[in-house]
Amino acid sequence: MTVIEALEKLLPSFQRYYNVKRENITEPFSAEAEFYSQDSQYFLFKSAKLSESESKEFVFFATCENLDLASLKHLDETAWNTGMSRVNITPNHHSTDVSLIILAQTIEKDAAEEIKKLRHYKSYSFTLRGWSKYRLIALELSTGNVIYNHQGQELKKLISNIQK
Repeated sequence: MTVIEALEKLLPSFQRYYNVKRENITEPFSAEAEFYSQDSQYFLFKSAKLSESESKEFVFFATCENLDLASLKHLDETAWNTGMSRVNITPNHHSTDVSLIILAQTIEKDAAEEIKKLRHYKSYSFTLRGWSKYRLIALELSTGNVIYNHQGQELKKLISNIQK
């Protein structure tokens, strides 16, 4: 399976809940997805609102034949910085998460080790205005190896499904 075929197989699983874009996306990514959720709690009537929260997630999809350490660092930095530039802190902000999904034919050993170590986190007003966390997962198509950082473990089942 090529990286493009893997991407085409993965994107439909996001289209149900995310707005998936294939055009006008940030370079060097192949696709982007955006999720937005708003939740409100009321007491008896809608006019008596107890709380309201907004959550967003930005997912960046990268494809490459060989993932080396330099490429990984560039993708990581671009995804996190682009996601952070889209954060809008409001009184109702709960969280804005950034995810990077990398599909590669091969992943070099040093890049695989670095994936496990990469972490980003940001809190806003000591988490009173929410936070941002970073998920990273990579699939090596030649071996079927799935490598992820601590937060990226949540995406493992989703990525494993494209190999079937």
